[in-house]
Amino acid sequence: MKHIQVYSLLLVFVFHSSCGQNQTNPPQDNVKDNRGHYSESQLKEADTAKVPMGMVRNVKKARNGDILIASYLGVFRYDGTFFTNLTSKIISPRFSSFWDVLEDRKGNLWFASQGSGVYHYNGKSFQHFTTKDGLANNQNLHIYEDKTGNIWFGASRYDGKSFRNFTTKDGFPSNSIRLLLEDKTGKLWFGAQGENLFVYDRETFTVLKNKDGEAFKNVWSIIEDKKGSIWFGDNKGLWRYDGNTFTKVSQRGAYGIVQDKKGNIWTTGVVNPNGNVWALSRYDAKSLYDKMPTVTEIKSGRTMDFLGILEANDGSIWFGSGGGVHRYDGKTFTDFKSAAGQQ
Repeated sequence: MKHIQVYSLLLVFVFHSSCGQNQTNPPQDNVKDNRGHYSESQLKEADTAKVPMGMVRNVKKARNGDILIASYLGVFRYDGTFFTNLTSKIISPRFSSFWDVLEDRKGNLWFASQGSGVYHYNGKSFQHFTTKDGLANNQNLHIYEDKTGNIWFGASRYDGKSFRNFTTKDGFPSNSIRLLLEDKTGKLWFGAQGENLFVYDRETFTVLKNKDGEAFKNVWSIIEDKKGSIWFGDNKGLWRYDGNTFTKVSQRGAYGIVQDKKGNIWTTGVVNPNGNVWALSRYDAKSLYDKMPTVTEIKSGRTMDFLGILEANDGSIWFGSGGGVHRYDGKTFTDFKSAAGQQ
């Protein structure tokens, strides 16, 4: 493995930059017109939609168990009965392009967008952050809260007062990082679109490689399972790391990964690295640590039909797609954008 020494541990934890200001509507020079993705009729429908419309990249759980859905055409909250559009008052669907959502430990909501920065909602008012306020990039595709309560947006870390942006000058192997996981030992796992997966142990950055000496590239999702093993998907399949060895457990990729209450691992993503079929797959808990765990393909479809994933409190599996959000209760799939799903 290639080790990159940090010039100074203190340098990494120095904060700078400034805070954003409370705003009801984002200034138009900071946002990106989303009309290229959708027709005028779709955008008009999204303006009054009662369910998530458009592509759903990520689905997260609120602290009370509600479902949070980041749609290109707005961020929604589902309370078990109704959907509520959380962003209808701050940005038009034609400018939104939301990719991720998070409720932090204080109960604040964060929305990350593709092109118009990030939004913070404390339950009463919205705050809009862009590069003018210290963000490294207005294109934010991932949000993560670390164990100390810092919120990460790609290469930007926010401590509640200011942003700290990390680059190769701080020892990072890349200028376009995103924090994917802080494991139980305190190590930070970073990835970057099209670039290498690496881990930071608070002293050293290590670019991770398989037994053939190849780095893991374009890792979108990673989890730590109940036994402490790390699971992640790159552009060549699904991998498991036990602390010493990387084992490729499947050819199936993993855009999203979650472990359910029974110990099964669920993934969404491409079935074959060279194909255009995506699927929702389940790896059986009893065989999880075999060289090749037993996998069941629950449902397959076209490219991008299976994206961000989570397990709800009732045990159902939720996942996003290019056409909205879906729920699988173990027997039945519900497409909430359909007439039946809206009843």
